Amino acid sequence: MSVERLHDPAIRAFLERPRFATLSTVNADGAPFSAVVWYALEGDRILFNSARGRRWPANLRRDPRVALMIEEGYNYVQLVGRVHIIDDQQAAQEQMAKITARYITKPEILEARLADFRAQERIGFELTPSAIFIHGEPGAKRAVGGS
Repeated sequence: MSVERLHDPAIRAFLERPRFATLSTVNADGAPFSAVVWYALEGDRILFNSARGRRWPANLRRDPRVALMIEEGYNYVQLVGRVHIIDDQQAAQEQMAKITARYITKPEILEARLADFRAQERIGFELTPSAIFIHGEPGAKRAVGGS
């Protein structure tokens, strides 16, 4: 589906809420690997971040293809494309601070988490989707099992 859907106000509103995303990458042996991540929408890009040493960042270094699924019940938006990797620590830490502030709104808890992240070596990722797939009506509540 066209990436123009990323400009649809309903889709943007759905993505701008602080939901969890499932990120899928490809292991070295070709097997799929998925992880739950925080993300942020910035313009036409989806930002996400990791501590160095995890499997999925290593997968993306070897093969930058990714699928990112954000769901709410039966409604979802899936973004597919290739990532740009950010190794610069200042930029990666700034990106992580931006993403974290979406999910943690209490200042004292936010600062404690950011202090933890600053002690880590971080890797930033930017996804500019090449395809977007949508199911249901993202942002609209649907009853599970309803008709």
